[in-house]
Amino acid sequence: MPRLNVIVASTRPGRIGHVIGDWFAATATAHGAFDVHVADLAELALPFHDEPGQPVDGGPYTHEHTRRWSETTAAADAFVFVMPEYNRGYSAPLKNALDYLYREWHHKPAGFVSYGMSSAGMRAVEQLKPVIAALRMVPVAEAVNIHLRQTVDADGVLAPTAAMGHAARGMLDEMRLLTGVLSGARVAA
Repeated sequence: MPRLNVIVASTRPGRIGHVIGDWFAATATAHGAFDVHVADLAELALPFHDEPGQPVDGGPYTHEHTRRWSETTAAADAFVFVMPEYNRGYSAPLKNALDYLYREWHHKPAGFVSYGMSSAGMRAVEQLKPVIAALRMVPVAEAVNIHLRQTVDADGVLAPTAAMGHAARGMLDEMRLLTGVLSGARVAA
């Protein structure tokens, strides 16, 4: 079974990202097409990029945190980024985590579960797609976009909608297809 890494991209105190990440991971597990793993950037606690070498060279990595992140990322066959929109863009910790590595991302599908107030995170996703393409990942068309005011109550409890579940299943179906297609590219590379 292919491995799906669900990357929770918010690291700020009081965040809702881990709640949304847990919901999506449970949805992905129930879908049944992937071995689902959650990588929470708050728990990973990567410092601002501190490797002396260029990620394009693929190591050797000098820091244990980079080696762990490399192993976690290389083991995945697909990724879903659970990401907030901050000031019309994606979070700095997500950019940092992506920039730590290079080859580990190649030829793998990337999906998005975005959230925010006015655009449900869609502007952040659109800004992230060129970065994803530069890392040779393939973004899937289907996405889950969550309007926080409509789905999260004052106590931080997420009330998933039917539309969220439908979008998540559609994204996972597309990712399952792309994972199979792209696995050949990873073997050939």
